[in-house]
Amino acid sequence: MATKSTNRKSKSGKRSAPKKRQPAPKKKSWTAAFAPREFGERRYWLVKSEPNVFSFDDLLRKHNKTTHWDGVRNFVARNFMRDGMKLGDRVFFYHSSTGDPGVVGICEVVREACPDPAQLDAASDYFDKKATKEKPIWYMVDLRAVAQMTHPVPLTQIKTRRELRHMALLRIGRLSVTPVSLTEWNVITQMAENL
Repeated sequence: MATKSTNRKSKSGKRSAPKKRQPAPKKKSWTAAFAPREFGERRYWLVKSEPNVFSFDDLLRKHNKTTHWDGVRNFVARNFMRDGMKLGDRVFFYHSSTGDPGVVGICEVVREACPDPAQLDAASDYFDKKATKEKPIWYMVDLRAVAQMTHPVPLTQIKTRRELRHMALLRIGRLSVTPVSLTEWNVITQMAENL
């Protein structure tokens, strides 16, 4: 049985070099969350909270439906908050560590990152003896509730959608703060309307 030649003859009769294979496209990188923004550009995020600790209903009961998103003690999640989140960005509120985890509401960043005071409070569970007022380690943002989802979008449904297969929630699920692409945002908001 004949095999295909990797060298092809051109019109001139000379053999041409084999075509180089194009590299497979790289999977989406979350470094885009830190890229410079276009003027007026809004970005999208997801924050997680255990509902028995702080739920979306708790946020709705807060004055002005606003809270400090503090107590984050993971460097990657901190960097997303400190360096990525900007005023006006939209944020999915996600209930974790529950029987049916999923996206339950939408928030908005109403204050950009500032030092988390709990890191300096020796009585706090979030105290960090390495942090100082001059060199804080941990940061927080303020979030305000925008809308509660009539139909929460469960993690089980998110996992079924091909458009969401590279979502940070699924690939680095341990993080309490992750970026969300515009496409992912639109898919999930549409799912909430159609469930």
